[in-house]
Amino acid sequence: MAQTYSASTAVRTASVPASGQGIQLPAAVPGLVLATLIAVFAETLHRYPGLDRFNPMILAMLLGLGFSVLIGTPAHCRAGTGFAARTLLRWAIALLGLQLALTRLGDLGWSGILLIVLVVPATFSVTVLLGRWLGVPRELRYLIAFGTSICGASAVMAGNTVVKGSEDEAAYGIACVTIFGTAAMLLYPLLPGLLGLDANQFGLWAGASIHEIGQVVAAGYQQGTVSGDTATLAKLSRVLLLAPVVMTIGLMFQRRAQVQAPADAAAYNSAFGRIALPWFILVFVALAGINSLGLVPQAVQHTAPDVTGFMMAVALGAMGLNTDGRKLLHSGWRPQLLGFLASLFIGAFGLLLVVILP
Repeated sequence: MAQTYSASTAVRTASVPASGQGIQLPAAVPGLVLATLIAVFAETLHRYPGLDRFNPMILAMLLGLGFSVLIGTPAHCRAGTGFAARTLLRWAIALLGLQLALTRLGDLGWSGILLIVLVVPATFSVTVLLGRWLGVPRELRYLIAFGTSICGASAVMAGNTVVKGSEDEAAYGIACVTIFGTAAMLLYPLLPGLLGLDANQFGLWAGASIHEIGQVVAAGYQQGTVSGDTATLAKLSRVLLLAPVVMTIGLMFQRRAQVQAPADAAAYNSAFGRIALPWFILVFVALAGINSLGLVPQAVQHTAPDVTGFMMAVALGAMGLNTDGRKLLHSGWRPQLLGFLASLFIGAFGLLLVVILP
């Protein structure tokens, strides 16, 4: 399995620029147009009953993957889809900062903040350890950990910029968190009465343990406005941890690579001071800070979610177009089991904290 992913990485690196840089605009146009059309189709499907439970960017990835499997992504579109799946994606993640305001954290209370601070690193660590025990390839287990502990597909994509897994691994990680996040979205609203949770407790639990923002909103508001508002705020608080977690894992991977490369042994001693932090994460933090100070106009705040969501849909559609669906089918049961166990852990641990914290 590890050999399959290694070969996939080599093919991807040879076929399109790894960072999306160096691509001439005319060469990128066909792929960008194709990915955009897929995103528009996904937005349209999202309006239909039943499909409205799924985030448009997830639908876009599935459509792109289906196109790749059934028709095949034309070679002349590869430059544009590579640009969308990397450079456009990074800008979309950076713009998520416009939707976050640090000042709202106080509404959760100290117990709610403590809940989030405990859930995210615990879930991330347990997922990585379980993945190692199950024999899941390193990059893939880290991607599943990002998606489960923080914010689903967006976190998988952000984490992959430092983990540097293949697009097949990223697509598999997104598929895992989507499947089990959707299951949680449907199951959680059935449980508050059985578990004796009030509206605020249920909102905290949903926001702290369901994967995607859209899934959290759908589950939270099924129990009323109080639970919906609390769930959304708790989820956004998890998203705020995206930057420090990506930076930490990126630092860890870079230092490990330097240790493993004898030629870089001298550079290792000063590695911490010379780490190149992902630029889009720095922009993400800066925009969240600006928004927290009230410097972002209301019109921009209202428009940002739609613009960012569509950019994400284009990027995920492009990722689907670049993914070899046959490899996903032959990836085995271990990553699926890891996604299930990670989702089970975050749900159980989050519920425990909701019950015991005052």
